[in-house]
Amino acid sequence: MKTLIASLAVGAVAATALATTAYAELKIGAKAPDFTAPAYLAGQPFTYKLADALKKGPVVVYFFPAAHTQGCNIEAHLFSDAIDQFKAAHATVIGVTAGKVDELADFSKETEHCGGKFPVAADAGAKIAKEYDTSLVMNGKTMDGMSGRTSYVIAKNGDIVHVYSNLNPNDHVTETLNAVKALKN
Repeated sequence: MKTLIASLAVGAVAATALATTAYAELKIGAKAPDFTAPAYLAGQPFTYKLADALKKGPVVVYFFPAAHTQGCNIEAHLFSDAIDQFKAAHATVIGVTAGKVDELADFSKETEHCGGKFPVAADAGAKIAKEYDTSLVMNGKTMDGMSGRTSYVIAKNGDIVHVYSNLNPNDHVTETLNAVKALKN
């Protein structure tokens, strides 16, 4: 499994060289746009509401381009591996994508991805991604209907306290987990 993840990571870095993410994301201190979206946890559908999640504590909202793609598989697996650390810091995680939304039920339960440990939400038409100013840009062209790879940490009061944009999936967990832990101080 480690060899597979290492191979996927190399591929993701190569893909990053061919694509760039628009860095017009929302800024720290801005109010996070509220959203409600169809979602899956361990293959089971439900309606995700950011406002409800924020009542419990900080939320990591990470946008990813599409389920069952190399970099997104890596990122979901990394979040899955670290989910207990997020829970220990009283934070929840939600992945949001406009890509391959018909595959999210399977993606949410497969152990090599989310493993049923956190939900993923469908963003048909990338409407939520647009509200969060995270669009996928490849070779200077905005890819309509696709989100970039941007992670937000949203404090319980709805303020954005951390933003990280990078098509390379490897550092999103570290970046967001450190930001969540810093909220306790």
